[in-house]
Amino acid sequence: MNNKLIIGIAGGTGSGKTTVVQKIMRNLETENVLVISQDNYYRNHPDLSFGERVKINFDHPRSIDFELLTRDIRLLKEGKTVEQPVYSFITHNRTEEVIVTHSKDVIIVEGILVLTHPDLRNLFDLKIFVHADSDERLIRRIQRDIQERGRDLQEVLDRYRTTLKPMHEQFIEPSKNHADIIIPNMKKQNDPAIRVLATLIKDKLNPLTAS
Repeated sequence: MNNKLIIGIAGGTGSGKTTVVQKIMRNLETENVLVISQDNYYRNHPDLSFGERVKINFDHPRSIDFELLTRDIRLLKEGKTVEQPVYSFITHNRTEEVIVTHSKDVIIVEGILVLTHPDLRNLFDLKIFVHADSDERLIRRIQRDIQERGRDLQEVLDRYRTTLKPMHEQFIEPSKNHADIIIPNMKKQNDPAIRVLATLIKDKLNPLTAS
């Protein structure tokens, strides 16, 4: 019987989820942890033109292929191998590539909407929400979208006003109510929470030596 620890990490865009995951990984100092990003599971829309795909609301839960994501996490929990899709934020569509992903003892699933879907949420043994100030999140979103996703400033600001902010208030912020732990992403204030999480995961990885 496979005994996996599945952790869901959510939070608003630019809240620092990836940074929290990286801190956890550094504290663990192990390769027996797998990180799955919600961003790979945006729905494919080959039937739409590029102009139509640009207008998709990527901050709404319906933009995520939760059926596929939930199925893959369930298979990984059973110790099986999955093929993750690869999504391009340049073309707003999936690529032809896949990521062959082998199961590990600890599986971290991170993304802005991962606590909004009941079936996926029920697979998590531990649910975490990363909280950050809205202004700080906007600054991070601007930097990321311009540097990594080829957006211009006006496009980022327009998307923030029309979709990102209202979707955060409607879906993401309320999902915090499902979290077991809320981590403040403010400089070193989240370090104690990171250490607690790392200790929990280490105990899972080393049950015979756990105190």
